[in-house]
Amino acid sequence: MGDDCDGALPPKVVEGLRLFNEKQFFESHEELEDAWHDEKGAIRSLYQGVLQAAVVYFHITRGNYEGAVKMHERCMRLLKDYPDVCRGIHIGRLKRDLTHVNQEIKRLGTERIKEFDPSLFMDLEWNGKRVWHCDRCGTSMFEKNCKVICPNCGNQFDCSDLNLYFD
Repeated sequence: MGDDCDGALPPKVVEGLRLFNEKQFFESHEELEDAWHDEKGAIRSLYQGVLQAAVVYFHITRGNYEGAVKMHERCMRLLKDYPDVCRGIHIGRLKRDLTHVNQEIKRLGTERIKEFDPSLFMDLEWNGKRVWHCDRCGTSMFEKNCKVICPNCGNQFDCSDLNLYFD
């Protein structure tokens, strides 16, 4: 699963993460679902796992105990093999946060889920990578360590060049 973790996040994923952190879980789910449908590679399961995390939280806000527990199981199955950080998203932290939330809703049970403390919904953490466009071919270029490389033509520069060209 970690083979495809170095790429950049598509704009719909970034928007979904932003909405997640604004506690707009339904809207987050919608953006992430669009990104999931658009993605053809294996990384789509990462997007699906994160969108299901938004659905878990949405079910909790609606008092849907069964939906939250069921979606938590699905979500964790999708995220289990990803490393702690993938595509800049701190998946390890998200899995810990989801586990803590799931333990709390199970403690509350069906009858008391409406008493869930929403302050337990932690923000998703991710490293928003800057994206550049190659001045030779126009392809999106991505930062990896101290290099920015065009996957199409091989054009590259390093971090010492960044302030020269992009600040």
